[in-house]
Amino acid sequence: MTLFIQRGQAAIQNKNLPEAVHWFSQAVKESPKDPQALACLGQALCWQGKRDEGLPHLRQSGQLLAKKARKSRDIKLVLDLADQLQHWNDYSGAAELCKQAVQINPSVVRGFQLLALSHSRLNQKKLALVAGRQALKLAPDNAMLAILLATLEIADGQTELARQRLEKVLQNPLLKPEEKFRAHKELARVLDKLQVSEQVFTHLHAAASVSPRLPEVQRQDANLVPNMLDTYKTDFTPELLGKWKNADFPAEHAAPVFLLGFMRTGTTLTQEVLGAHPDIFVADETDLIMATANELKRMINQQGTIPQLLEQLDWEGVLHLRTFYWQRARALFGDKIGDRLFLDKTTMNSIDIGLINCLFPDAKLVFLLRDPRDVCLSCFMQTMIPTPSTVHLFTWEGTARFYAQVMDWWTGVKPKLTMDYVEFRYEDAVFDFEGAFRRVFDFLGLDWNPDVADFHKHAVGKVIASPSFSQVAQPLYSSSVGRWKHYQSEYAAVMPWLQPFIDAYGYA
Repeated sequence: MTLFIQRGQAAIQNKNLPEAVHWFSQAVKESPKDPQALACLGQALCWQGKRDEGLPHLRQSGQLLAKKARKSRDIKLVLDLADQLQHWNDYSGAAELCKQAVQINPSVVRGFQLLALSHSRLNQKKLALVAGRQALKLAPDNAMLAILLATLEIADGQTELARQRLEKVLQNPLLKPEEKFRAHKELARVLDKLQVSEQVFTHLHAAASVSPRLPEVQRQDANLVPNMLDTYKTDFTPELLGKWKNADFPAEHAAPVFLLGFMRTGTTLTQEVLGAHPDIFVADETDLIMATANELKRMINQQGTIPQLLEQLDWEGVLHLRTFYWQRARALFGDKIGDRLFLDKTTMNSIDIGLINCLFPDAKLVFLLRDPRDVCLSCFMQTMIPTPSTVHLFTWEGTARFYAQVMDWWTGVKPKLTMDYVEFRYEDAVFDFEGAFRRVFDFLGLDWNPDVADFHKHAVGKVIASPSFSQVAQPLYSSSVGRWKHYQSEYAAVMPWLQPFIDAYGYA
């Protein structure tokens, strides 16, 4: 390990990314074909939000590691690098690297597992199946690989085969909590597709009962977001939200468009339709607002809630944060944005509407609505990565309660917003596609483009960050509307949370 790499890693330990990038750049300059130096630089750049700069270094490192592995047949480091590429949503790069790795050593299960995941995220269903089957062939007793293959079969429409596979997995009395959780969850999805409705919630509740034993769930603070929302409801006053509503922002500080809502309300569908318009660039599930919130905390350098910090912010501070937001966006996407309308779709930034409105009072907001019963069913049926928000979706009651908390926040804050906003119903998109989306494009000041009706063709082979990446790669379908009716008996327990919003938005 060179001295430059050692210094870079010390800077990482001290959370000083600019210094780390400096030292890793020196290491690459000294040894341009050192895969470790390239990987360290690529990773540090990605952490810094400069993914467009970082990924080529990671890819180059992977190719050099693959070249070395051809002699030793040891592909562990190659697969570690592919794993990193997947983390940064570079599934094309990961797939290419995994293909080389399994050619070098076709006996390593992990190579086919990562290859299957890469193909799956690129909506390459047949290739994903081939890789998934090979992985399970190499490790036939591996429950997680059997579950993975079942999910690939579900995506390919082989639902009965997936059902048999998952039922066989659940016959094993020695399953680990994660294996049992995933098997029950995926079997519920299969049974839903097969319209065996009476068995679906049996498996969903079985998965819910296992979820408290999952280490990733145990690490989450379930009170964090609800407590935050309670604070926001009182502290985001009309005065704070309107503090800069009449400000004349410079042209270089233009406001984005924000696409928000609750999870599973159709935000991904909407982003894909809007993103099919040539004058819109979509930022899909980024950390732009989170990073801007962290920059606010760094600037004020005091403890306090976001509203308290915003109270102390002056005009120069607002301009700085808007500049910071755009610098990070440019670092993330490079020149791809061009002069198009920038659409920031990060669904659960709904929690941060107050911060967004304070910093971008001149922004436009599209907020998605959907029947609360379908929303909660879809959330509970989905396998989510645990976060302070999604941890609530691991139980049926928790899903409904959290939906109500977020929507209560939206209901309370929207009359105080200075941003122009429009509420957009998922059901309108399904049953009156052109009429519904014409209204959104009019709201955004853009002409209608008939090509947006082919949004699903643009989504094929494209990396989409949300769990519904496979659904938006096919034409719009109506079977998800009113799906809750198959499970009406399950709603008695959660109606106290949902009924106010069913009534308020006319879904009764």
